[in-house]
Amino acid sequence: MPPEPALEVRDLRKSFGRIEAVAGVSFRVAAGEIVGFLGPNGAGKTTTLRILAGIFPPTSGEVRVAGHDVMREPLACRRAVGYFPEYAPFYPDLSVRAYLDFVARLKRIPRRARADVIGRALAACALETVAHRRVGTLSKGYRQRVGLAQALLGDPPILILDEPTIGLDPGQVVEMRELLGGLRGARTVFFSSHVIAEVAALCERVIVVAHGRLVAEGSPAELRERLHRRRRAVLRVDGPPAEVAAALGAVPGVLAVEPTAGGFVLEGEDHAELARAAGDVVRRHGWTVLELRPEAVGLEEIFLGLVGDGERGS
Repeated sequence: MPPEPALEVRDLRKSFGRIEAVAGVSFRVAAGEIVGFLGPNGAGKTTTLRILAGIFPPTSGEVRVAGHDVMREPLACRRAVGYFPEYAPFYPDLSVRAYLDFVARLKRIPRRARADVIGRALAACALETVAHRRVGTLSKGYRQRVGLAQALLGDPPILILDEPTIGLDPGQVVEMRELLGGLRGARTVFFSSHVIAEVAALCERVIVVAHGRLVAEGSPAELRERLHRRRRAVLRVDGPPAEVAAALGAVPGVLAVEPTAGGFVLEGEDHAELARAAGDVVRRHGWTVLELRPEAVGLEEIFLGLVGDGERGS
């Protein structure tokens, strides 16, 4: 019998008056997975995360967290989840340690265990050196670490994170990526993000929503295959650009030739066929190949293509 998924959502719907924010979304997240939740603003990401965290009830559908139904067993679901909202309710005049102690008391962590639990969260998020400082004096990067630390209190098996890298500079984004990557396998991490490169770097799977509907899910490689079945190759040739482009465009197997900085991007059904066709043309004309390599479709392009498909289908 397959293990119980950490998160299971079936035909989830959530309406606010006449506005349907989530319109029949279904997905599963296995224990120990790191899964990215992507979508444009207004796609229903935050509403879905709040339902999983026990903040909003669903209008209809079934939601199970760590095997528990969110409507029938809300406390069990909340105990299984560490939630980090996009705008965490920090208390700027409290020290980091005092804030974490306050959250630990809210989570009803026993007094005798509290110091050890807080110490582990501080260590996991590299906050020991600033534990005495007031939260309001910290940089945005450190405040995000504090938000992650409070989600870790009590060792919940599931972390639900809403835009954990929002507002961070590139260096801080890398630090947050390393923190989240260090949780791989030990906890289930389900997080939304607008930083598509971070999703590609961290996630085994990606779930994409648009207009409250799920438009795709799978690994970045699977989504790339679904969206863009053509293959691409980058070619740089020591030859007259106009003549090279015309010669390549006339070759069977080359479906498109796009000029780019210093060379061309070729499209075809197969990387090997592209390489063979390009090589034949170059040799026949006496030109020199400076570079020839396959090019993968970026996750940004995948995301835009999938969201566009979802908008056309809504």
